[in-house]
Amino acid sequence: MDKLISIDNGGTLTDVVVIDGERIFRAKTLTTPHDLSKCFFDGLRRVSREIYGREDLPELLRGTDLIRYSTTQGTNALVERRGPRLGLILGAPREVAGLAAEPATAALFAALVGERVTIVNPTADDPDSAVLDAVNALTGSGANRIVVSLAGADYAAAERSIKRIALRRFPPHMLGTVPMLYSHEVIDSVDPVARTWTALINAFLHPAMETFLYHADNRLREHPTRASLLIFRNDGGSARVAKTKAIKSYGSGPRGGLEGARAFARHYGLADLLALDVGGTTTDIGRIRAGEIAVGEPGRIEGVAVALPLAEIVSAGVGGGSVLRVRDGRVQVGPDSVGAVPGPACFARGGTDATITDVMLLAGVIDASTYFGGELALDPAAARAAVERAAALPLGLPFDVALHRLCEAWVVAVAEAVRAVAAPGPDTTLAAFGGAGPLLACAVAEVLGATRVLVPATAAVFSALGIGFSDLMQEYRAVLDAGEPDAIGSAFTRLHAQAGRDMAAEGIALADCALTAALRITTGAHTEEHPLPIDIVDAPLLPRALPADAECTLVLRACRALPHPPFAEAAVAPQPALAVGSRLLMLGADPARALPVYPLESQMPGATASGPAIVEDRYYTGLVPAGWAFELNGNRDLWLRRTA
Repeated sequence: MDKLISIDNGGTLTDVVVIDGERIFRAKTLTTPHDLSKCFFDGLRRVSREIYGREDLPELLRGTDLIRYSTTQGTNALVERRGPRLGLILGAPREVAGLAAEPATAALFAALVGERVTIVNPTADDPDSAVLDAVNALTGSGANRIVVSLAGADYAAAERSIKRIALRRFPPHMLGTVPMLYSHEVIDSVDPVARTWTALINAFLHPAMETFLYHADNRLREHPTRASLLIFRNDGGSARVAKTKAIKSYGSGPRGGLEGARAFARHYGLADLLALDVGGTTTDIGRIRAGEIAVGEPGRIEGVAVALPLAEIVSAGVGGGSVLRVRDGRVQVGPDSVGAVPGPACFARGGTDATITDVMLLAGVIDASTYFGGELALDPAAARAAVERAAALPLGLPFDVALHRLCEAWVVAVAEAVRAVAAPGPDTTLAAFGGAGPLLACAVAEVLGATRVLVPATAAVFSALGIGFSDLMQEYRAVLDAGEPDAIGSAFTRLHAQAGRDMAAEGIALADCALTAALRITTGAHTEEHPLPIDIVDAPLLPRALPADAECTLVLRACRALPHPPFAEAAVAPQPALAVGSRLLMLGADPARALPVYPLESQMPGATASGPAIVEDRYYTGLVPAGWAFELNGNRDLWLRRTA
């Protein structure tokens, strides 16, 4: 097996993990929002230096089997409302009300669609003229992408009739033709509101995702490589660009972190794991119970219910780059972030806002000469000016006391975000990862009442590592008609054929995939799932009758296992950790004191020490307070436990 590459493109940093047998290499680079393909290849070049001792991108790509990739490009585009002007064709005026019935849905509908809505009756006396007038009205009002979503039991057939007219009247080969998207081609659901929202969000995300991903794929083809670019998605699977819907990219980065957390929870036998993925912009929180990721159905995007399941991940606007300011005498954390550009004030890239990164630099936890592996020089003077302006002067406090107040506010903000998801219990382990996850993880745990924290060896690039636990996967859904004879069998035949075509496009025979099928019966808010035999068509005991008062959905999943990251843990004997120097901690709550610094890369497995201390990886720093101890295990994962 040759090398496997996983890349997680975040809003601030882009992380790269390369798995070469039992060895794992990693690198981070600043995200380049103006051209995401630049940081994509910057990260590959940087990790090639880690592997070969020199930059050699061609050699890296020649020896790579596949690349699994996740990006926040679509998520950020939706958050920032940066995308096409959508037009919407519905079948009746009353359908508009359901799309904007709540404040969250009304606000998103106003941002994505607004007044660009028109009604088409596909059974009108002159349907050609109705479609022509609707499209002209929408394009005349500024729509540059149109979604068609109709209601009713025969909504798919009605949408297909509009599609035939549109293709005849507006052939796609003509210059300036506005793309039209039909909801039944995105998802099959009898819930018109959820289906319409799914189609709208997919249409909004599609241009940004298509432009970047195909550009990256094409640039890869310019190199002598056989590596396939697979897109990691929010359902936990990966697939080629051409077989991935844009909406599947939403929240895929945080899902990568959860996939890694699930693998670690199963490996270590952790019954309850709370995952804290603290990046530059957000803290993404999820929970793993009994080795499984909680999944909500329907899933929610920006507070809107969509017609596909999504992992239950809460993103709070608290990160390493979240802006710290004082308002009405209180410290406010975020939700806005400085991102990679201009970044925290200490990055000396033009940023003037204070962040927790600036605070930890001035407090003595972060060292300007070792941050980011010593490759990113920090400016303490710029950080001090930002903190004085943002907090010390408005609060009227001595500088070191102001640092303590800012640190305390940031910790409380993260802890409150966790409590909003789930309160830790006595058996709960916090998994802290992301570039800022380990920074104050013990302090967050103390506020929550937790006593155990796991910091993976690859914490700073953990979402990228988590992507590596995904398999090549496609999932198909078909809503069943209770009145149709043999509805399950006929739907299975159709989905099975589609899965065969899609997997063939991946270069894989369907016979080499694991297939699972299930019947989902939804009555109101209650859903039951019943596994089905794969030989559905020939299964004589399969019940053919379906309840008429419920939504019945056939779910078919085709999965081809891919290589996963290794666990190389071996039993080790505890031994004292070796400190290398010290740093003067100045947070104002206690007198300044020198704390020992433990560089983790120079420690032997089994290394242990007690706080107060500072632990440091090339890409992250962590403060171990008094009353806590750490141990580096055989997998080089860091375990922190409260001792007092």
